[in-house]
Amino acid sequence: MNTETLDHLRSQISTLSESERAALARELIMSLDGPRDDSVEQAWNDEIVHRVSKVKSGKTTLIDREEFRSKMRARLGQ
Repeated sequence: MNTETLDHLRSQISTLSESERAALARELIMSLDGPRDDSVEQAWNDEIVHRVSKVKSGKTTLIDREEFRSKMRARLGQ
């Protein structure tokens, strides 16, 4: 694709609404990700269920954002 074509596309895209540009951007990014892998989706779903179960059963505790940031800074030596 040449520069002229890209310039024309940019011009056309700039006339879209914010939500239309966001939808287009999402589609473009998804097109770079390759085909969907359902086994990965299932693995993430299983992990989410596992983590929620641990929280509900009291086997793990949640921390707030500031405590998390503090621990990460300490871990990174900052």
